[in-house]
Amino acid sequence: MRELLPLLGHGRDAKTCLYRCGNACDHPVPNQSDNSYLGDIVNAAVSRRGLLAAGGVSALVLGVDVRAAAASATATATAPAPAPTGLTFKPIPPNELDSFIVPNGYDHAVVIRWGDPILPGAPALDVHHQTGESQSKQFGYNNDFLGVLPFPGRDDRALLVSNHEYTNEELMFPGFTSQEALTVDQVRAAMAAHGMSVVELERVGRTGQWRPVRSRRLPYNKRLTMLATPFRVDGPAAGSPLLRTAADPAGTTVIGTLNNCAGGVTPWGTVLSGEENFNQYFVGGDAVPAADKPYLNRYGILTTARYPSGSRRWERAQERFDLAKHPNEANRFGWIVEVDPFEPGALPRKHTAMGRFKHEGANVIVARSGHVVAYMGDDERFEYLYKFVSSGTYRPHDRRHNLTLLSSGTLYVAQLDGDSPATEIDGSGKLPSDGAFDGTGKWIKLVSGTTSYVPGMTATEVLTFTRLAGDAVEATKMDRPEDVQPSLQTGKIYAALTNNTNRGVGTYPGVDEANPRTANRHGQILEITEDGGDHTGLTFTWSLPIVCGDPDDPSTYFAGFDKSKVSPISCPDNVAFDRTGNLWIATDGNALGSNDGLFATPIEGPSRGHLKQFLTVPPGAETCGPFLTGDDRSVFVAVQHPGEVTGATIDNPASTWPDGDFAKPAVVVTWRLDGGAIGS
Repeated sequence: MRELLPLLGHGRDAKTCLYRCGNACDHPVPNQSDNSYLGDIVNAAVSRRGLLAAGGVSALVLGVDVRAAAASATATATAPAPAPTGLTFKPIPPNELDSFIVPNGYDHAVVIRWGDPILPGAPALDVHHQTGESQSKQFGYNNDFLGVLPFPGRDDRALLVSNHEYTNEELMFPGFTSQEALTVDQVRAAMAAHGMSVVELERVGRTGQWRPVRSRRLPYNKRLTMLATPFRVDGPAAGSPLLRTAADPAGTTVIGTLNNCAGGVTPWGTVLSGEENFNQYFVGGDAVPAADKPYLNRYGILTTARYPSGSRRWERAQERFDLAKHPNEANRFGWIVEVDPFEPGALPRKHTAMGRFKHEGANVIVARSGHVVAYMGDDERFEYLYKFVSSGTYRPHDRRHNLTLLSSGTLYVAQLDGDSPATEIDGSGKLPSDGAFDGTGKWIKLVSGTTSYVPGMTATEVLTFTRLAGDAVEATKMDRPEDVQPSLQTGKIYAALTNNTNRGVGTYPGVDEANPRTANRHGQILEITEDGGDHTGLTFTWSLPIVCGDPDDPSTYFAGFDKSKVSPISCPDNVAFDRTGNLWIATDGNALGSNDGLFATPIEGPSRGHLKQFLTVPPGAETCGPFLTGDDRSVFVAVQHPGEVTGATIDNPASTWPDGDFAKPAVVVTWRLDGGAIGS
């Protein structure tokens, strides 16, 4: 795989490819559809899945902007937009330093790192004696999504909620040689290092700095792990034959949440978490019934060999990860998870109404009608954008009711059309004659309630095999749609399309106006404007305000702003907004050769497109999160997989951040020394 990287042209190290997504780029793209197909697979579905009742669709859950929860306010598209503001910080230059770099006038601090104790009785991290039991009481590995939810009426206490996406065993266990050589205790420790953490924080004085609360009694602190945490399945697919296993014959309770990437915060104060690259954790796909294999293949699960390349070998600790014995276990992952951090005893839920795919995350906005609308991306090459509209409406002061909103609704997938002649989209990134990559689009209904709108598929099948439903209705194949977030100031929707080095290469699908560059190494930002400002509607317009890369490269575009004043950016991953509506972009896999970072740009007014780099993370790391507090005085980012470089180990690290010994994933908060708002 390492030798392939220069040919593929992306900037992420081979170790990231192995651990984060199971070498997805080294395998055929799961989406082999020509988007007029689905014939054979759907016909097979009709015959094999005929035993299923017409399962209904429920409403999807999705996360909302940080400020909505922080202010306990309704996230509506009618919020008045403040005057556009410029960003006054001096941009950080690209670098490869083994450090966390912020602009002059700012400071930063590690909030919490892998292995820090968070539950009573938790031991300090001892890398030589790791077990599932000890890791289940410590902050997990590879923190990704962050949500910081203030306690009602307080600005000095909050709950930090963090995803833990995956593990790097050679950076965790001294003397690591292979997954097979790990002890079962070490496998259990790696399993426990996945999942989520909830940690109570306190503000340091009146500054923008935050730290964990130190107390003998921390009722809100929590670890959700793959080892033992039960999750309730709700929505139309709950209890279906597709989700039943020997250990859970009812199909309503799943142990653990897996490969959690991004997420969102709801207006009612819960957190949404997206299960992403779950495919790489299973073995035995070669032995499943032949009729099941197309479904597994569509989600990237290997069905031609017992052990996929880089297999975690979790079946040694829990047999359920062997599909030869438990073929439905994989169907129990790939959902949006909702966690209520303010109710420590509440069972977290997996919302089947939101569909099953490789969720980057989910973010919500409350439409003018009161319906909750969730936007989602499926993070893989040539996958789709989705929207969910709740059946019920949001009630500002009825939390119990609002907790039901993601269990019933309508799920849509996006189809985009360009407005320029096809001959003007030549793969070079040259703008068409109208001066913009833009066009129109429509939301295609997949399922609503108990009614499927995909011929040959029941509602339950649409929700469990949502990728196949998107294929059937000819959704638009995008360049890795990751975080999708609505702006509460303008109501516009922004999606990070990270990259797609297969675009237009060989027999892979060619360019289109929404994905206009061949062998796309650097990605782009998609802006969607729902027609009439109606987030429940069926049509929209779209444009690409930012086409990423080196500003000196003629294929890049920054909303028409002077490119000599713009920071280089590559591989956008997560997006967020500050209080005045500036767009913040975190990157993953910088293909320009420098460390990843956090960037910001106005998206309205004369400075639209003036993108500036705000911070950089250490080598091998990606920038995750980000999260700006409601007063804009603090920005949190997750530094994920620092030192994830081929050849590096915990004994021979490529990074010693943050403590000078070996690399540890960690959460960092940055604030202005003068106490002002971040960025401006």
